[in-house]
Amino acid sequence: VPVFSDGIVSVLSDSYNVGILIFLVILGTMVCLMNKAGGSAAFGRWAKKNIKSRVGAQLASIVLGCLIFIDDYFNCLTVGSVMRPITDRHHVSRAKLAYIIDATAAPVCIIAPISSWAAAVSGFAEDGQGLTLFIRAIPYNFYALLTIVMMLGLVLMKVDFGPMAKFERNAIENNDLFSGSNPYAMLDEEIDDTKGTVMDLVLPIAVLVVCCVIGMIYSGGFFSGTDFVSAFSNSDASVGLMFGSAFGLLFALIYYTVRRSMSFKEMMSCVPEGFKAMVPAILILTFAWTLKSMTDSLGAKYFVRDFVRSAQGLQMLLPVIVFVVGCLLAFATGTSWGTFGILIPIVQNVFSMDNPLAIICISACMAGAVCGDHCSPISDTTIMASAGAQCDHVNHVSTQLPYAISCAVIAGISYVVAGALAYFGLPGIIALPVGIVLMLGFLFFVKNARRSA
Repeated sequence: VPVFSDGIVSVLSDSYNVGILIFLVILGTMVCLMNKAGGSAAFGRWAKKNIKSRVGAQLASIVLGCLIFIDDYFNCLTVGSVMRPITDRHHVSRAKLAYIIDATAAPVCIIAPISSWAAAVSGFAEDGQGLTLFIRAIPYNFYALLTIVMMLGLVLMKVDFGPMAKFERNAIENNDLFSGSNPYAMLDEEIDDTKGTVMDLVLPIAVLVVCCVIGMIYSGGFFSGTDFVSAFSNSDASVGLMFGSAFGLLFALIYYTVRRSMSFKEMMSCVPEGFKAMVPAILILTFAWTLKSMTDSLGAKYFVRDFVRSAQGLQMLLPVIVFVVGCLLAFATGTSWGTFGILIPIVQNVFSMDNPLAIICISACMAGAVCGDHCSPISDTTIMASAGAQCDHVNHVSTQLPYAISCAVIAGISYVVAGALAYFGLPGIIALPVGIVLMLGFLFFVKNARRSA
């Protein structure tokens, strides 16, 4: 009985959590509206005209993935459906497209303060300081930042290794994009949607972001005299994102009505469609919150806190330990949000938040969660990336693993450096350039090794 009354029921009757769920539903609705209005298709047509090379096609996929930072599901499905025809024309294998989609989904969302991920993290942090923590942790999120560096390096230096090299060679030499059969062959009908414009995609996203920022600072008391930075750091993510997304949705509905993109009935049909698209995210969040409340009631965080405090020598290694634990948890469960739910409250109980190690450890749990999620074959983002690129799921996982693991090792080394620096009172941020240099060095090494082979 306590599982229901103190678990699912209590987390779903919490007004903060309900606000986050409403934000997700509105987000799903807006994604559906943008696709139906033809915005995504219009971007695809624009790209077809303007992209002339293989590198260009991959870079365009990366840029689009970075622009759609609001939500990883939206990212996977939009980038996939928009870029597929373009990367196909330039002989980029579907496995590589799936990797680009996956590597711009979670890693970009986890460093964007206005995303469903920021909302989730701030929901797991204690005493309402979640968003401030999230923003302060961004520069230390080595895995996410290094994944973006790695992806750009792979494309610009034209280097691939592991199973991906074979897939790419097949695509270039034999025009075999799948290196096997196409599991989505029945879905390949093209939607001929010529009524949309690129603005149908760009404008609603821009308005949504602006409205969410205004919603955040409004909830932090900006309009009653608090300065901008304090208002943003004291903001209530749940209220801010809910208000912002509601105004964003209102704008989208008015804008598409004025543009006559679709009828009122079609627009309203996007509400249940959008809800359906977000059901997996809502379920994951609900169960993660329940898990968090259960581990809280068992006192897990106090046990870990006392253990860590007693092991003083371990403190400088804590960021890398948290990172590895986060990787393993997320890999085993396939959910990064569930991993945040378990680890963030524990880290908050180990340190006071003014300790420089605290922020590094919080970002280490986010980075570990994203890394495990990235490698896990049962992760929803990995599955969505395969679906978005219409690539065989096993192929996507096997080609992505060597990349994700290489990046994780370099991120781990960066966390050892950051922990040691913070322990001795030096700025831990110095570890980021160290990680970037290691990553570029690794790619040069791989390129030269392949050339000599």
